[in-house]
Amino acid sequence: MPTCLSSVSDRESQTTWVSQLTKSYYQDDQQAKFMHLQAEVDSLLQQLENLKHQRLADTHQQE
Repeated sequence: MPTCLSSVSDRESQTTWVSQLTKSYYQDDQQAKFMHLQAEVDSLLQQLENLKHQRLADTHQQE
């Protein structure tokens, strides 16, 4: 079961798997909407990881 702390590479693997799974279950317009939302989620996850790394770097600089 995936956790909230999964890495971007884990997320990309999950995205690929979900994409393949959903192709046969959704109509083209629904698939396009889903893929757009998936891309937004991936982008937000990347932003969160970047902020996390930035905060860790800032914390280490202050020590």
